[in-house]
Amino acid sequence: MSHLRHLSFNQDYSYIAISSDNNFIIYNIDPLVKRLMREFNDVEINIVEMLFRCNILAIVGKGNNSQYQPNKVMIWDDYQNKCIAELTFKTNVKGVKLRKDKIIVVLENKIFIYNFINLAEIFQVDTIDNPKGLCAVSNSFIAYPGKNHGDIELYNGDTKIINAHKSNISQIALSLDGSKMATASNKGTLIRIFNTSTHQLLHEFRRGVDRAEIYSLSFDNDGNWLVLSSDKGTIHVYGIGNINKSSNLSFIKPILPGYFNSVWSFAQMRVPDIRTICSFGTSPNIIIAISEDGWYYKFSYDLEKGGEAKIEVALKFIDV
Repeated sequence: MSHLRHLSFNQDYSYIAISSDNNFIIYNIDPLVKRLMREFNDVEINIVEMLFRCNILAIVGKGNNSQYQPNKVMIWDDYQNKCIAELTFKTNVKGVKLRKDKIIVVLENKIFIYNFINLAEIFQVDTIDNPKGLCAVSNSFIAYPGKNHGDIELYNGDTKIINAHKSNISQIALSLDGSKMATASNKGTLIRIFNTSTHQLLHEFRRGVDRAEIYSLSFDNDGNWLVLSSDKGTIHVYGIGNINKSSNLSFIKPILPGYFNSVWSFAQMRVPDIRTICSFGTSPNIIIAISEDGWYYKFSYDLEKGGEAKIEVALKFIDV
């Protein structure tokens, strides 16, 4: 029986990397196919991150091995079946993101950006407390919590600040081309979509009225749809346009509280109330959800009508 420590999609959401005690496993997600598994005799792995679909990964250990420490990022080359580089920090690593040209390392109060070719430091910045290691990357932007509550900094050589929410940020996502950013606060009631170049607020979506922890936010590869999961055991899909649902009472919006004229999700689905991350599958109407208890779910929804999605696959793929 394994203990799943970390789940993370690769940059185009075609694969998922899972750290489980003394191994990491890579799966193709649609369809679900195990592609790779590496076991270590004396290493517990806390974080594993992929670089698209190539042989390079970033690994952070749990601390039981002198080399794989929680304050180190180990760059693993699976062709050579060994670590080829490492980065060491004064405090524990909370998150790692990879781009073809950069390595981004997230500590609780700091972000470091390195050149991938020679591991030269390009940029570092202080942040507000970030215990989740929040950071999102695209081909053009890197997004992370700023120094103040609700702020997000966008880095692409220069740094710009977007005041996304009034309370602390709980999730960030960037579209693959970097043109859009989705954000959620720790209230978990509103999701906001911003244009990363103009910083304009494009859309505001409502998940619900009650506070919730948002587990994941993901765009489809074209940036036309957004999917989120939360601790309410619900998954919501939003169209980046005018195809979502509004309250029937929105015609009297000037005198009603904000939630009556909010834009609600286009499609919905339910999973057990356990930490679950989700993404789009090989087509826009397919949602993939993977839970920390080792379950895989595949849903389909009607691209014209939306509403409650249909479950296509539900299977236990790891014994947890």
